[in-house]
Amino acid sequence: MNIHEYQAKELLSKFGVPVPAGYPAMSVEEAVAAAEKLPGPLWVVKSQIHAGGRGKGRFKELGEGGKGGVRLANSVDEVRGHAAEMLGKTLVTVQTGPAGKKVQRLYITDGVDIGEEFYLALLVDRGSGRIAIVASTEGGVDIEGVAHDTPEKIETLTIDPATGLMPHHGRAVAAALGLEGELAKQAQSVLAKLYEAFIGTDASQIEINPLAVTGDGRLLVLDAKVSFDGNAEFRHPDLEQLRDLSEEEPMEIEASKHDLAYIKLDGDIGCMVNGAGLAMATMDIIKLNGGAPANFCDVGGGANKEKVTAAFKIILSDPAVQGILVNIFGGIMRCDIIAEGIIAAAREVELNVPLVVRLEGTNVRQGKDILATSGLPIISADDLGDAAKKIVAQVKQSVAA
Repeated sequence: MNIHEYQAKELLSKFGVPVPAGYPAMSVEEAVAAAEKLPGPLWVVKSQIHAGGRGKGRFKELGEGGKGGVRLANSVDEVRGHAAEMLGKTLVTVQTGPAGKKVQRLYITDGVDIGEEFYLALLVDRGSGRIAIVASTEGGVDIEGVAHDTPEKIETLTIDPATGLMPHHGRAVAAALGLEGELAKQAQSVLAKLYEAFIGTDASQIEINPLAVTGDGRLLVLDAKVSFDGNAEFRHPDLEQLRDLSEEEPMEIEASKHDLAYIKLDGDIGCMVNGAGLAMATMDIIKLNGGAPANFCDVGGGANKEKVTAAFKIILSDPAVQGILVNIFGGIMRCDIIAEGIIAAAREVELNVPLVVRLEGTNVRQGKDILATSGLPIISADDLGDAAKKIVAQVKQSVAA
């Protein structure tokens, strides 16, 4: 689960992380009221969407010459003008894709006299099974570009879960950022508080970009991106209240109600698979054969008929889907249960796109018999390669027609 910047800063401040004063605003009037609560004479008006690159983004409605999604204001009247231009408009950034995201919330903060900018993040390193600290002197810019062009400017440390954060981690981060004296002590303190927040909220990522040195010698978190481990949400009902459903795909929201792992993609071939690894392989082989997956959908190893039916209906609710590939390896899950779910869903939604099904594993013969006698135009495949070729060919034929 992701949250907005203003929510992330409010949360981090509860753990003692230093952040500038600021207030959220859902209307122009609230933006003006927020600015009037702050001392000025400089304010920052920040669009709140679940995507990075807001400062360099552009609003669709304002054209190429329009300003970005993060703006400075030298007066309350300027805050009013920026808020009026931004609210309700569609912001396109490198992370939103061409469709962009509608700005429905703003964050009005104090302006800060910035001396230096750094990058600091905590995240789960699944390779080592530890929390990783990522630090760089190249703050305020695209960290992916830094990693590609100048990887030597990024320092990565991992934290042993048996000991937790140790003083040497703080010293190493301060050294990586080139900080000494009082600033080095502040960096160690900020890291300790970020780690406490990470553990205390079951976060999967806390990204600070930038962590700034102010003109008066303070370290401040100027932007924060926080996401949480969905598997631990039951332990944090207070964090669940921070979820902004308007920022999420409706199909992904519906999938979460049925405990389905679903992510919408840009292609036109719907995929329903059991197992994340098999789902990735299925999407890869679709691309290899010239097609494009419309989604990642993992129904899990122990799905029942109702869950499969729900998954099928969600995939078909996407108007971009021109065909569906079902790829099931029946281990814990039985192929006959999958077949029954496919038929039930296809009949309920009146299937009108090509459907290719590849079944293998437990009760595969019964599953294939159920599909063959269903009376539905289901195309059976012998293996994954055969299935991918068939669905890509069917979709291309359908689109051409």
